[in-house]
Amino acid sequence: MEDKVSNDPVVAIVGVTGAVGAEFIATMDKRGFRVGKLKALASARSAGKTVSFRGQPVVIEELTERSFEGVDIALFSAGGSISKKYAPIAVKSGAVVVDNSSAFRMDPNVPLVIPEINANRIRDHKGIIANPNCAAITALVPLWPIHQKNRIKRVIISTYQAASGAGAAAMEELVESTRANLNGQVYAPKVMPHPYAFNLFNHNTAVHPETGYNDEETKVIKETRKIFEDDRIAIGVTCVRVPVLRAHCEAITFECEREITEDQVRAIMARAPGVKVVDDRARNYFPMPIDASGQDDVLVGRIRKDLSDPSGHSISMFVAADQLLKGAALNAVQIAELLPQRVMA
Repeated sequence: MEDKVSNDPVVAIVGVTGAVGAEFIATMDKRGFRVGKLKALASARSAGKTVSFRGQPVVIEELTERSFEGVDIALFSAGGSISKKYAPIAVKSGAVVVDNSSAFRMDPNVPLVIPEINANRIRDHKGIIANPNCAAITALVPLWPIHQKNRIKRVIISTYQAASGAGAAAMEELVESTRANLNGQVYAPKVMPHPYAFNLFNHNTAVHPETGYNDEETKVIKETRKIFEDDRIAIGVTCVRVPVLRAHCEAITFECEREITEDQVRAIMARAPGVKVVDDRARNYFPMPIDASGQDDVLVGRIRKDLSDPSGHSISMFVAADQLLKGAALNAVQIAELLPQRVMA
């Protein structure tokens, strides 16, 4: 796709060779997202290689300050430092940036958007729209419709986060270390801080020396309050990396202001956008990464009373979602689809 052949937008993907970059391409194709021209951007070492988009090869270009000339929409997933440097340049060139890093999420001038929750905030953008943290998206898509009916005042989340959250290199390390382990070989971790095969550990982000919370947990807390526009919500989070290739899971217990029943939650979930109920007690069949992988929806199950709360205000549930899709690429493309028509002209 070397030339723009219509009035459809010129779309740039920054970080096209990464795990999320590949999903940007697949998701746009699957959803029929209109693209006049695709610019594939990555580091110098990938320049000259090609990626396939709708049956045509697209030559990867080195990301430079001149990469965004003529670009209408720029999808970023190349890390916070790249976003901080190049997103403002893209905006100055006339592009709208949808950024998948944490660089701008807590900027009060940047909308932090999950379309099922706060699509109305897209119109407030000043050139950059932030894609939330994947663990936050996984929890908030099902929690939001409950919050609308019966305000959630407290939530406790424990995450089981897949290798996909740390990128293609982490996924490869999980595969290679597992193979080595099964063959009785020693595998020295290169991407993760600890052995990954048949192991789990505290999320591989920095731990604050005073609070004891890692950066992933802090993101979930802050982003929940921003997206829900409710600073009063009490949030406790424990984020853990597990040896699963793709799709995050979370155990969630939430407390509402008023009493709430399992049946009420199931009824709300059955109608909630972006949610699929998987809650079969008879077969002991509930959300699993193997089922969530490749799916657009957040799977929700294990819906039950929280027996530690005799007031009847609390419910526990278990959810699973594809981190590369709803947790990243899909959410970003959904945002791009909702951009004002003047951007799409």
